[in-house]
Amino acid sequence: MAEQYAIEMLNITKRFPGIIANDNITLQLKKGEIHALLGENGAGKSTLMSVLFGMYQAEEGIIKKDGKEVKIKDPNDANELGIGMVHQHFKLIECFSVLDNIILGVEPCKNGFLQKKEAREKVQALSNKYGLSVDPDAIIEDITVGMQQRTEILKMLYRDNEILIFDEPTAVLTPQEITELMKIMKNLAAEGKSILFISHKLAEIMEVADRCTVLRKGKYIGTVNTADTTMEQLSSMMVGRDVSFHVAKQEAKVGDTVLSVKNMSVASKTKGKQAVNNVSFDVKAGEIVCIAGIDGNGQTELVYGLSGLEPLSAGTINYKGKDITSTSIRERSVMGISHIPEDRHKHGLILDYPLEFNMILQNYFEPRFLKNGLFLNRPAIRKFSDRLIEENDVRSGQGSITITRAMSGGNQQKAIIAREIDKNPDLLIAVQPTRGVDIGAIETIHKQLVALRDAGKAVLLVSLELDEVMDVPDRILVMYEGEIVGELDPKKTTQEELGLYMAGAKRDGGNK
Repeated sequence: MAEQYAIEMLNITKRFPGIIANDNITLQLKKGEIHALLGENGAGKSTLMSVLFGMYQAEEGIIKKDGKEVKIKDPNDANELGIGMVHQHFKLIECFSVLDNIILGVEPCKNGFLQKKEAREKVQALSNKYGLSVDPDAIIEDITVGMQQRTEILKMLYRDNEILIFDEPTAVLTPQEITELMKIMKNLAAEGKSILFISHKLAEIMEVADRCTVLRKGKYIGTVNTADTTMEQLSSMMVGRDVSFHVAKQEAKVGDTVLSVKNMSVASKTKGKQAVNNVSFDVKAGEIVCIAGIDGNGQTELVYGLSGLEPLSAGTINYKGKDITSTSIRERSVMGISHIPEDRHKHGLILDYPLEFNMILQNYFEPRFLKNGLFLNRPAIRKFSDRLIEENDVRSGQGSITITRAMSGGNQQKAIIAREIDKNPDLLIAVQPTRGVDIGAIETIHKQLVALRDAGKAVLLVSLELDEVMDVPDRILVMYEGEIVGELDPKKTTQEELGLYMAGAKRDGGNK
């Protein structure tokens, strides 16, 4: 008897202007399995899952559920078939509470009145069962990305979905949250849920997935049992070449102090205390300093203070000997500070602009991009944008004129990095620069950071990825509850010691 699949996507083809996103792809999901979907940025993974979730209609191919052909015209159809999806960029209403987001569209009513009490009880029961602790009354815009993701997972569980699609679920999580999520996914599969899991992270796929299907440039490459393969084999299936997992770099040649932060405090928006509390540190030319820590320990506010997005409540920031504590964002940018932001949609891009305009957001006023000093010089902008796209392998359907919203998250990230590094800054503040990008692109981004450092620039890296924290910087500063609790040398420390500092179990001393 043929194997019974929970979902079969057979010979799916989906086209967009200038690109075939899915080219005759077949994917079969067994009941109760965790099936990973692996591929580079723009390989067609999210598109394929969006076809399954009814957000796109395929031009060719069919979808079967439990052996029967089904038509999925929109996400409501998908939900009725028990298919749920956690998107890479969450679909949450920022000013609503966690509970309101979970029940949105399936609100329990009695005689026309909303019955929140029973909804809250169901959400609490699901939270406890799957270890998804969230505060149901918290407002979405006030909670961490990890908590927002838990809200999305609860949204699926609340609707009793049995086929769960996770699109890059770990891209925004801390190492601890990732371990938790892996446990949650295994529990869900053990309960008979079938999971499709899009990821770039090979270690996670090896740990949690039963099987893995690899896509490359919109085409199906193959499906393997993870027990019978290696990370090296998966990475070369994914990018079509061998990839190095380690960052090669010379000893740092450290120069003058570029950034000097003294007694800096930044108020918290959500709690009545300082999110950054009396922090002092220096970053010198020719070194990469990494701020490590569990998400929500003040790293975001620290970067907001440094880049000018938030005012300081105390302390000073010195850049190349000048006090820039109250300097505007544009002035900081013009002075040679580049910023790869944590939230690429909120602070990095204007999604409805074409890619070429996003490439010049911070220097459109320079003479080289102007005609007669007043009008944008479109040919010059196009040429500049085309060069950045070419040099940084930013993939998009229509090149410079692609509307940025239509690009994959990883390629949006590559565009921001291209723009910020092209400014040849003296100080680069890089927050989660490799979030949501594939292993080939991570290798390139790490090389770019090291090349900046070797050119005598200062790099301040903020990362939640333990491998990145151990591999890329010359010094590690650990933040815990708004304070710097330790300074570590990545060559002399271990992930375990780093973890103790990050959890607040160990302070100072370190390798100072």
